[in-house]
Amino acid sequence: MQLYKNQELKIYNSLTSKKEVFKPINEGYIGMYVCGPTVYSNVHLGNVRTFMSFDMVFRYFKHLGYKVRYVRNITDAGHLENDADEGEDRIAKKARIEQIEPMEVVQMYTVDFHNTLNKFNFLPPSIEPTATGHIIEQIEIIKEILDKGLAYEVNGSVYFDVHKFNKTHNYGKLSGRNLEDLIHNTRTLDGQSDKKNPQDFALWKKAEPQHIMRWPSPWSDGFPGWHLECTAMSTKYLGEQFDIHGGGMDLKFPHHECEIAQAEACNNQSPVNVWMHANMLTLNSQKMAKSTGNNILPNEIFTGKNDKLSKPFSPSVTRFFMMQAHYRSILDFSSVAIEASERGFNKLMDAINTLSKLEVSKNTTNFNISSWKQSCYDAMNDDFNTPILIAELFSAVKFINQVKDEKATISQEDFDILTSTLNVFVFDVLGLQNVSDNDASGSNKLSDTVELLINMRAEARANKDFALSDKIRDELADIGIQLKDGKDGTTFTTN
Repeated sequence: MQLYKNQELKIYNSLTSKKEVFKPINEGYIGMYVCGPTVYSNVHLGNVRTFMSFDMVFRYFKHLGYKVRYVRNITDAGHLENDADEGEDRIAKKARIEQIEPMEVVQMYTVDFHNTLNKFNFLPPSIEPTATGHIIEQIEIIKEILDKGLAYEVNGSVYFDVHKFNKTHNYGKLSGRNLEDLIHNTRTLDGQSDKKNPQDFALWKKAEPQHIMRWPSPWSDGFPGWHLECTAMSTKYLGEQFDIHGGGMDLKFPHHECEIAQAEACNNQSPVNVWMHANMLTLNSQKMAKSTGNNILPNEIFTGKNDKLSKPFSPSVTRFFMMQAHYRSILDFSSVAIEASERGFNKLMDAINTLSKLEVSKNTTNFNISSWKQSCYDAMNDDFNTPILIAELFSAVKFINQVKDEKATISQEDFDILTSTLNVFVFDVLGLQNVSDNDASGSNKLSDTVELLINMRAEARANKDFALSDKIRDELADIGIQLKDGKDGTTFTTN
């Protein structure tokens, strides 16, 4: 169903710094490219947040009825330390330290990347190309840029001539940087670089004798520059101009800026209509960094084997935590924050589980379901505003609990709309999973245990042992299990 025809979606475009009504180049079809991981270590939580944001975007596009070609690359060569043009390849360095082949490093951490994203219930991209699988395409782009006179070769390396390019184009338009300011703030290192200007960037680097990863080219045995792979793969699979390019905020400059320059040098047109950037994740209000120890890996969250959190948290709770912030906002991860998210997640899942058991016997509904449903779409149509969407979902949670407590009624028609809409936005769009469904055995054991305690409490009350009765109720409440006494007996909810 082509829902997109009835929904006006606005997306914040980093290129224009404003929200714009989204119109794909070809109606009904979307081409989206997202910069993937450099696979030299375990994927960290900040990267996961970026990829999760675009998984949510991908899911919403699909729900609206678009046919989406989603390309997310794997960087397995060419990404030097400190994102520079000099130094050692990150993967080659890891291979040297571990005394294994670079492709063993790539395989190890690509598998880890996929396993981690699967735990978070990511949809796979349409295409997941690798840098090493597209060396020929990258060499051909370099030849074309050289032919246009916008690159130069020195001692077997090829550099993009930013100054010459800027005479007819606008280098810096994405990040808002002025080339004259970049020149003014750059310290010249005479004799330490083959570049004509410090702002120039590598398209091809000649490999030093100790450099493990190398390929033959017309200029030298070497390797492509980091920025080039994304231009090669995005244009190969999505065309010279496509709808959306995404990535982390840290990639805006220089990576994405250089991508624009390379593509415009080849095709003389802007390669992307909408640039989207996800913001960073901090840990306890500080930047995540392995070097300082202020870091936590996804598996450490799931197992509880860390010194940052009080207990383990499921992938779905962690995903819910991330969806509670807008993708363009800085999000701080802490024990207090994820514990609060867990309580909210449990309330949402309890309401969804309750919904299927509601009595539908009235012709009237004390809640405007149609208006609420459109409010959910309005939230997502406003630059994928997941926190507003979640607030709308909790309006439905409140209503479900009112119906359960016989303080409100719902018609069959509205019940069907409410059920389908919750399923769409909770599971299909936000990508959450009902943990009780995935862990039925554990859930059943919990229910059986609580029911046993409820029966013990009922027996204590019958014996007028109110001290024991209150103790059972209060100690269950302390661990997040609320008992509620009603005319049909005692029920419980988890917080």
